[in-house]
Amino acid sequence: MAALLALYIVLIGWRAVQFVMTGEPIAVGIGIALIVLPLVGAWALGRELLFGVRSQRLVGVLEAEGALPEEVLPTRASGRPLRDAADEDFGRFQAEVEAAPEDWRAWFRLGLAYDASGDRRRARKAIIHAIALERSAH
Repeated sequence: MAALLALYIVLIGWRAVQFVMTGEPIAVGIGIALIVLPLVGAWALGRELLFGVRSQRLVGVLEAEGALPEEVLPTRASGRPLRDAADEDFGRFQAEVEAAPEDWRAWFRLGLAYDASGDRRRARKAIIHAIALERSAH
């Protein structure tokens, strides 16, 4: 998907330049508007890739430390944990964060618990917070 988005960004960017080069006022306006789209797309793609790299690095650290939570939850055929079981297991990770709010490891595990419970928005926020805590520690 990232490669397709990059291709889209390049093609739209090229089309925007072509519009601007015509010199016609309406075409120039369309070209300028089209220049904004690839810039926003490139920014979003960069943020997503950076999030992926940083979160994967933290997974590697936790894995090396043996601190990743064990996946003992029952799963669906797709491999995703059953939500009810994940919700029951969630309290343990939330208590860990409450006990050590400055521990990036606790926040990262909470993010994984949110994800297992199906709450992707909160999972992402918790993992972003874990990344920020880990980066500030260095």
